[in-house]
Amino acid sequence: MSIDSEKISSDFLEFASEQRLNILKILSEQKLNISKLAEILEATKPEVHRNVTRLIKANLIQKEPEGNFILTTYGKTVLIQIPSLSFISDHSTYFTNHSLGTLPTKFIQRLGALQDSKQIKGFVKVLEKWTNIQKNAEKYIYNILFEVPYNSELIEIISSKLDKGIPIRSIFSENAIVPDERKSVFQEKGFQKHVKSGILERRILNDVSIVILVTEKESAVLFPHLENEPDLSVMFASTSSEFHEWCLDYFEWCWNNSTSFQETKLKE
Repeated sequence: MSIDSEKISSDFLEFASEQRLNILKILSEQKLNISKLAEILEATKPEVHRNVTRLIKANLIQKEPEGNFILTTYGKTVLIQIPSLSFISDHSTYFTNHSLGTLPTKFIQRLGALQDSKQIKGFVKVLEKWTNIQKNAEKYIYNILFEVPYNSELIEIISSKLDKGIPIRSIFSENAIVPDERKSVFQEKGFQKHVKSGILERRILNDVSIVILVTEKESAVLFPHLENEPDLSVMFASTSSEFHEWCLDYFEWCWNNSTSFQETKLKE
């Protein structure tokens, strides 16, 4: 793939200004002239004029006949990409020892959807949040699991949801870590009847590095260590629609690329 490094580096120089970035953000919501921009930015007109001129030269904005400025198609497209860079930048320390695993490029390009999220740290807090997200679900629960979290509260929640007819879809890693009592709990709670009815669906994925939990109310994602083993001690969770859509789309992609569930593939 050929990249015009000189052009890209020149354009990135325009983003190295907080005011120029703010001008782009403001113009993405409404068309304004120099005076209005200066008023909103609490800056001088000459200063704003100088930055507007640079953005025009970079083809990021253009001036309408009546004097207002608007984003160009290029400007709109570039602005959409900034949240992805912002998400990685905001969590740069985290991503020094975590990776994006086997995440397809099309989802990496949409990482900005995860920007409006809360980072939860610690195994106890992560499990508590994981449990509460499922507890609050009323329409569905979808998850991708590397390690099967089993405790009495979570089991009761899952059992209750299934009895209410709330569908649960789970994708297990071939190397999923499951507790010894899983089989007995599965039989005791009568989960098999839900499998037969189609309320409980399970699949197997060859290489799970990213853990996902999606309900209609809240979603969560956990990225792996650099060795590609999921880190279950740090979770990103959110109720935002963009975050939900990203997680749901990734789950559906994994579901479509998984294979039928085979009990013998799970390790105890």
